[in-house]
Amino acid sequence: QVQAVESGGGLVQPGGSLRLSCAVSEYTLNYYAIGWFRQAPGKEREGVSCISSSDGSTYYADSVKGRFTTSRDNAKNMVYLQMNSLKPEDTAVYYCGVGDNYYCIGHEPVGAIGWGQGTQVTVSS
Repeated sequence: QVQAVESGGGLVQPGGSLRLSCAVSEYTLNYYAIGWFRQAPGKEREGVSCISSSDGSTYYADSVKGRFTTSRDNAKNMVYLQMNSLKPEDTAVYYCGVGDNYYCIGHEPVGAIGWGQGTQVTVSS
């Protein structure tokens, strides 16, 4: 069973920044694409970004392109989501999702997703 543990959420003002972290195993980081997803109240979960395990290529949803950056630290077995220029509509529970293959389709990991527990991000003044 894939395990992913998110952290770093919180309350931030519009225009501010937050960095989310996703802790995974070394094996997961080396062999599976990892994505960030979010779910706002009353809405379906949507993909935000994806990073492939093969070459670290990153992909983003149009709604966050240019504002969010996904990266990984192989030494720490961590995947990050740096979120800048945050907007109220970015408010959601953010999840780290691990695919079952090394690559992304669009901006989501391929295949069945193993989920973390989520972390709340609230953008409000």
